[in-house]
Amino acid sequence: MVESIIALGTNLGDRAGNLRRAIGMIGRKMSLVKASSVYETGPMYYEDQDWFLNCVVAAETELRPRALLQGLQAMEMQLGRRRTVRYGPRVIDLDILFYGNEVVSEPGLEIPHPKIAERPFVLVPLNEIRPDLVHPVLGRRTSELLGNLKLGGEQVIKRPGLLAGLIS
Repeated sequence: MVESIIALGTNLGDRAGNLRRAIGMIGRKMSLVKASSVYETGPMYYEDQDWFLNCVVAAETELRPRALLQGLQAMEMQLGRRRTVRYGPRVIDLDILFYGNEVVSEPGLEIPHPKIAERPFVLVPLNEIRPDLVHPVLGRRTSELLGNLKLGGEQVIKRPGLLAGLIS
């Protein structure tokens, strides 16, 4: 079993419900270990869209990285994800942030996720559940990456209780 860290984001429809359904699907395929609180965040890269709800989960899996990616993409499709505008609105987005300490660089699959260090919507919830996790490429803990992130106008607002009882 390998611990995989997965980021979840949604800004269409029943956002809290989308997160709950996605985590439920992940929990049927893997062993959920821990989930962060939910955070509401402004969009990055493509700003003409609604705010997101984001969280991070840690799950133990026997799936190898490519199979994990394919499984997560299948879950996105089942939940209604349609890829249209890059970084645009989405019912659900499931990204592999880490897969143990492995570094994977293949077509369509980069682990650790290459944009972790610039994304407050990932680093804030990740820091909540794994502050001492060392990035295997950058050699820095999550808490250090978050501390070095220069937050501009981005807001990350904790929304407690949205996933209450989903993971103990």
